[in-house]
Amino acid sequence: MENNEGKGVNKSLLDLPETALDCILKWLSPIELCVVSMVCASLRDRCGSNHLWEKHMKFKWGSVIGEVAYKEWQCHVTKAKEGTLLGDTFTNLNGSLGSLSGTWPDLYLGSYLQDCGNLNGQFSNKFMKALYFSLETGRFWFPAQFYKGLTIYNGLFSYDSKSDIFQARQHNGGWRFLGKNIGWDMMRAPPVDTPPYALHINDCFHDLKPGDHVEIQRRGITETHYGWRYGVIGHMESCNGNENYCECQHNGETVN
Repeated sequence: MENNEGKGVNKSLLDLPETALDCILKWLSPIELCVVSMVCASLRDRCGSNHLWEKHMKFKWGSVIGEVAYKEWQCHVTKAKEGTLLGDTFTNLNGSLGSLSGTWPDLYLGSYLQDCGNLNGQFSNKFMKALYFSLETGRFWFPAQFYKGLTIYNGLFSYDSKSDIFQARQHNGGWRFLGKNIGWDMMRAPPVDTPPYALHINDCFHDLKPGDHVEIQRRGITETHYGWRYGVIGHMESCNGNENYCECQHNGETVN
C-alpha cells in the first residue's frame, strides 16, 4: 500500500477498521484463530472473543451440546474462579472438577472436567474458547443422550478427536461404559433439562392421537435413573383404524 507521496507504507492487521478486522476473524478456523492469537496481546484478546468461538461451537457441537451442558460448564468456570480468588483447594488431587465415583443425584456436578488448569490460566476469561478445547481434547465429560435401538440413554460423554468418536459412561450402581465407539449420529443434546434421576412432568398427553411419535421415560427395577423409549401412538382395539372415523383421542380410554 502506498501513500499520496508514493512512499511505501507498512500496514498491520490492527490498522484495519474494527468491523473489517472482525469480519476477517469470523472467517478463520479454530486453528487459524489460535495462530493469529500468538501475534500480539491485542490479537490474542480479540481471537479469544466469545462471539467468534460461539460460531465454531454451534457448527461442530450444536447437535450434542445443549443447555444442560452449558449450565454444567458454567458451574465448572464458577468453581475454578472461586478457587483462584479464594485460594481454595476445591479440586481433586489431580486437578479435576467433579466426580465419576458418586451416585445420582449425589454427583459433585452432573458432568466431569478432568483438568481445570486452563480455566485458571490462558482461558480464564474465554468461556467459549475454553469449552471448545475442553471438548476437543476430551477433558470435559458432558451430559448428553445416546441412541441404542429404540432406547435413549443418559450419560456422560468424552470426545476423541483422533478417531472422531465418543465414549460414554452411565451410572447404574457404579459407573460403567455405555460404549467406546459412539458416532455423532448416535447422540443428541438432551431435549429437556430434567435430571436423569428425576421424573419429567409433561401435560401434553391429552393432545396425543394415533400416529404421533413419542418418547416415554422408563427405568428398570435395578436402575437408578431414567432412560427414554421411542414409540408411536396406536389405535385402540375397538377402533378399526380408519382416520376419518377414529374416536381414540376423545374416548378417554388408554391407547396402545
